[in-house]
Amino acid sequence: MLVQRHDYETVSQAMNGLATRGYTTDFKLEPEKDKIVDPQRSLELSPDDFEIDEIYRFEGMTDPGDEMIVYAISSHNHKVKGILVNAFGTYSDSNTYDIVKRLHKHL
Repeated sequence: MLVQRHDYETVSQAMNGLATRGYTTDFKLEPEKDKIVDPQRSLELSPDDFEIDEIYRFEGMTDPGDEMIVYAISSHNHKVKGILVNAFGTYSDSNTYDIVKRLHKHL
């Protein structure tokens, strides 16, 4: 599958653009349970059920707190697509990173 890359200047542009393409679930990570949570459907899912379809990295020009990564992820088994947002650099969360690195890359 060929994935068309989009250019977004901000995290909110990426989130809005992905939403128009069906990535509508705002996933949450629960590192202590090793789960990705779909709060809309009250589902706790394994990271192994997901693929990363697209990644967008945003570097803060003046504030390290603005350094974010937006992941477009999907699970064919659970028929759900959505986004994960994670900080990187100074404010990154190693528990979150451990879950994200287990997601299957489909890029």
